[in-house]
Amino acid sequence: MYLTLVRHGEASLPAQKYGTDEKRPLTSQGHQQAEQTAHFIAENLTPDVFIVSPLLRAQETLVHIQRFFPDVPTLVCNKIKPDDEADVAVEWLSQLPYENIVVVCHMNVVAHIEHELTLSGFNGFSLAEARIYQQNVIANGLSTLQKTFIPKI
Repeated sequence: MYLTLVRHGEASLPAQKYGTDEKRPLTSQGHQQAEQTAHFIAENLTPDVFIVSPLLRAQETLVHIQRFFPDVPTLVCNKIKPDDEADVAVEWLSQLPYENIVVVCHMNVVAHIEHELTLSGFNGFSLAEARIYQQNVIANGLSTLQKTFIPKI
């Protein structure tokens, strides 16, 4: 089974302009980053499901990926926001009945999820970075990093 973790593209600042952090949209560059990541995913995966944070910047990043996979279902997960606990997210992901999962979320939770899955150190994600892991089940220490993509913008 494969799990792909994606950090959202560059988001607009400051958050106050949009009322809350949840409503920060992608910048033009963020959309370009997300488009590059979408091409990488389309060339390397056939997702069974998309899991996305409820925050706008993650949702907008996912839209670029969904263009390649219009029939793949999407689940909004309230456990993968920036300050959420990675162990809770990993437990939630481990219950999903899918073989090829793409998750679009945020720093710091995305790097902490990777740490839980691989038992490696904390490795921050670049904007719109995608990392593909292989594992038999989603659980602590059982994932192996297969491929990484960082947009060139």
